[in-house]
Amino acid sequence: MLDPKSLQAAVAGASGVITSAIGYSQRREGDSLRTDREGNRNLVDAAKRAGVSRFVLLSILACDQAPDVPHFWAKKETEDYLSQQGLPFVSLRPGAFLFAPEGGYGQMIRQGLAQGQVFGMTPQGIRITYIAPSEVARAIAMAVDEPRAVGQKIDLGSDRPLSGPEYAELISKLLGRPIRLAQMQGGRGGSNDDMAAMFRFFQTGKYVADTRRQGELFGPIPKVEEAARQMLAGLGLLKGP
Repeated sequence: MLDPKSLQAAVAGASGVITSAIGYSQRREGDSLRTDREGNRNLVDAAKRAGVSRFVLLSILACDQAPDVPHFWAKKETEDYLSQQGLPFVSLRPGAFLFAPEGGYGQMIRQGLAQGQVFGMTPQGIRITYIAPSEVARAIAMAVDEPRAVGQKIDLGSDRPLSGPEYAELISKLLGRPIRLAQMQGGRGGSNDDMAAMFRFFQTGKYVADTRRQGELFGPIPKVEEAARQMLAGLGLLKGP
């Protein structure tokens, strides 16, 4: 995405483009916010030159309200650029993913649950939206062809937001044993500054989806219990559906 010439071949003949690319999490050496900003602009330009009829951006819930969170704001800037370029687009704005991550972070979650605790991001009374990645994928697939979605920025979420204590209570019910809340703290340095800013934004109570349009376009709003169940199954802590 940082090599515009390579993108010309990538989008040639495509009727639609979907991007979920990010660099801010620094999963690989050399990853950075350049992908989220410059890379996405390059992709928009390539899609426009190729005459792509639908561009689906995986954005972030409330990104336009979070100028102090760099990776949130980068999504907002890409949304703005899509509008400026006149490319037919759909921006999907999901809440926090409930998923079973691989590697060290997944192991940390498993160890925490084995010790009877789960990480939450907000105190009592401040709720945020969660969603299963499978529901996000379903919405992306439908957004490629849904004519009513063109030009829209659509929140994606579950049936209700949860505070940290409510999240811990939900996990307790699903596992059938007490789980206490451990507040997640953002560190400092590099991408950790970005994550710390995100955690501060969560405390504002603005990270809550309005799912009405989601329901109209993509069908019934999923229950947050199902998202949590999928996460726990992915961690090997629950059996199938």
